[in-house]
Amino acid sequence: MGKTILVTGAAGFIGSHTAERLARRGDTVIGLDAFDDYYDVGQKRDNVAAVRAAVPAGSFELVEGDIRDRELVDRLFEQHRFDAVVHLAALANVRYSIGKTLRYYDVNVTGTIHLLEAATAHEVGNFVFASTSSVYGETRTLPFVETDPADRSLAPYPASKRACEVLGHSYHENHGLNFTALRFFTVYGPRNRPDMMAFMLLQSVTEGRPIKLFGGGQLKRDWTFVADITSGIEAAVDRPLGYEVLNLGRGEPVLLADFVQTAERLAGGKANLENVPRPSSDIPETYANIDKARRLLGYEPKTSVAEGMEQVWAWYSARTS
Repeated sequence: MGKTILVTGAAGFIGSHTAERLARRGDTVIGLDAFDDYYDVGQKRDNVAAVRAAVPAGSFELVEGDIRDRELVDRLFEQHRFDAVVHLAALANVRYSIGKTLRYYDVNVTGTIHLLEAATAHEVGNFVFASTSSVYGETRTLPFVETDPADRSLAPYPASKRACEVLGHSYHENHGLNFTALRFFTVYGPRNRPDMMAFMLLQSVTEGRPIKLFGGGQLKRDWTFVADITSGIEAAVDRPLGYEVLNLGRGEPVLLADFVQTAERLAGGKANLENVPRPSSDIPETYANIDKARRLLGYEPKTSVAEGMEQVWAWYSARTS
């Protein structure tokens, strides 16, 4: 028998893929999303429509609302006996968060507290939290490993995520809540947000829009396809672990310049690139050690960057045709 699962941020990039994956396997998914206008709300509604078209009737319900609305959150937990929470809702983007600390903490931290409070009050069995590789800051440890202190964030966004990881530990210790924090590494795939590099590159090639290329394309990122990320989320939902922090990446850093070339080859042109220095909020390389996720979740990423970008290009071409 399937679970009943709350997925926050269900209209977003990773959230919509997660909701679809869980509903297709037989779970009942209640999605919560505020449809924040940080990027095109129409794209989020398209994401929701795609989920509804792909899953069995009655397996996915979307509630439009904010995780900061404590009354709404409490009501959802009272109406549905959630077996698990997958908390993906957040204000994202490292660089954009600079100068917006109050707003980022209001949404990312206060909203998370409301969910943690409700989850403990209603004895939810498992809480899966979306964190980020950005919490590592400019660490000297490569590949990134979960035992790193991760206490020197370079911007408000990762600092807010690290704060939530620490809060999760307190709820585990004080209330026995199973809490798994998944640190995502540079996720890309169909339904990418417009502020993400894969989307921006294809848009630059097809429309000529200028985009900034930081560090002359010499940065390295551990590009991880969204289906691999959702496989890790699914495994975390099914395996309460007490309290754990796990990396979800591919474990293969790719030079940004090479990623650019992959996008250009697929789109059949050249991106309009403006070379600019790396900002202080960005780190030179992300590189996930995924041994712990392999051991505890059976996590095994399957999609290469070449294969993944082909799927992004197919989605992007279809939506712009």
